[in-house]
Amino acid sequence: YFGTCILTGSDSFQDVVVKIERPTYNKPFLGGFRNVSTGVEFHNAGSQTKPKKRPDKGIQLFCKETQTVVEKNKLQQTRNTTSTQMTKIGLYVSNMTDKLITPGKYFTAEEYHKRRLEAVIVLQKYFRRWHAINLVQNLKEQRRLRLALEAQEELQKKKEKEDKLRREYEKKLNPKTKEDFELLYHDLELWMQEETERINRTLTGPERKAALCALLEEETQLIACIGMHKLDANVENQQKAILHLLGKCAKPRRWKAFDGKITEMDTKNSLRGKELLEIYQSISTKDVPKDERISVLLTLKCTVKELECKLTEEIVALIDREVDLMSREVKECNLEGLRKRICTLFLQYIKIPEFNPRVAGLLKVPQDPLKLYKNVYFCHSCEKYLAPSEFLIPANSRTIGRCRSCYHLDNEARKREAYLKYRLILENLRKSEVDYQDDSKIVFLVQLPDLQYLIENIWNCQSALSACSDLYDLVMVRWDKQHEWSPWNTILLTKEEADAHLKICNLQKTYEGPFIYRIEQKHIRAKNYFSQIPVMSSVLHRSNNQPNANSYK
Repeated sequence: YFGTCILTGSDSFQDVVVKIERPTYNKPFLGGFRNVSTGVEFHNAGSQTKPKKRPDKGIQLFCKETQTVVEKNKLQQTRNTTSTQMTKIGLYVSNMTDKLITPGKYFTAEEYHKRRLEAVIVLQKYFRRWHAINLVQNLKEQRRLRLALEAQEELQKKKEKEDKLRREYEKKLNPKTKEDFELLYHDLELWMQEETERINRTLTGPERKAALCALLEEETQLIACIGMHKLDANVENQQKAILHLLGKCAKPRRWKAFDGKITEMDTKNSLRGKELLEIYQSISTKDVPKDERISVLLTLKCTVKELECKLTEEIVALIDREVDLMSREVKECNLEGLRKRICTLFLQYIKIPEFNPRVAGLLKVPQDPLKLYKNVYFCHSCEKYLAPSEFLIPANSRTIGRCRSCYHLDNEARKREAYLKYRLILENLRKSEVDYQDDSKIVFLVQLPDLQYLIENIWNCQSALSACSDLYDLVMVRWDKQHEWSPWNTILLTKEEADAHLKICNLQKTYEGPFIYRIEQKHIRAKNYFSQIPVMSSVLHRSNNQPNANSYK
């Protein structure tokens, strides 16, 4: 508070108390002036009074600030000092660096755009030329790679064919298995047919009969030679089968853990089998020094003496006899029969479960005869009781028929056909069906004679597309890959054609109508033939109820 005196009249004054309020906000600047002499600033009266408050309307109001552009003027000096000074009286400016600019030809907007269009066309020409060169180079590179791939595939096919012929030649030269002897007898039959046809074509009368008799003698000699090879192969295969059986007995138990690792464990029985395997290999080895042979015989004697029986007593007696003969310096060739008897008796010893417990589950003939009564069949050809696995039963057969040995013997004596090609086709077909993992069953019901009939009589031993007749290159695949394989859902193709066929999603759009009609006719023939099979009747009935999505109408 402070007091002031104001003039009320001409000579009268009045003291007034003035209340000053210090504002709590910044007062807006409304203008004023400054005394130049004293430097005192005087503001307008409005800036020194309290602003009038707006009446409260009872409504909450919000303030909104607006952003404005702040302009600022600033002088800027150019980097290079320039001047526009001209020559005048008293001042000379050199014109050596000046340029003389003359006006050019005026062109219109239409000419300007035409000029730009021509320039764009030139750029397009060069770009298209560059693009065409790159495209041609890419095509050439693709063609080169394609030709190289085709040449490599052709070379691979040629190499595979040569390897196949070489393997067949080795099999025929050194036959070991039944398939090898089948090939030999098949080639013998082809040779006999060619020679018989040549004799019948070129000779007549007594000369023809003499030539046929000579051919028969030659055939007899070849059959005897093949028989000698078969005997040698049987001895070798029998020895391999024995070692394979003993290897199974000595094999440790294996199982797969949860982390995928394989764990092996040697049990008491597997260690026993391993011991017997080592002894058998030692006594079967030929050209062994005398001291080592005696040591092996003594080990064998100690092993068989653990459990005494008539067989072990006989083995011990033979061992003592061989040791006695070896001490008398008997020749090795005179001991071969005795050593062979020891190996045979020791093999009988190994096959007894009391001495080798692991062999109980590996023998074809079980120790309990009661298990054989309901699981054996009688072969009317060789008159033997055999297990079901020894019979080759076609799918359309209603009886057991002959065993495998009689079947092979009849084939060697009469038809002399080679089933290796059909067996390979059937194995490849079953492997491919297993890979589908859709519970296919029919392919495992079809046997080798059924597949042979299907290939020879229905598909004529050739591809449905290229008519290729090489059975080694042919495979059977599904006609409609959405359904399981069956004789009425199959097609015979080469390996390359089969790979391309299995990639097809819609048969109706890919193949022509006459081709689909021809394939379906073959399927109908196969269905009529296999409808005689009782096992397939239910499967055939179920397939007839399913609509065929790819049928040709």
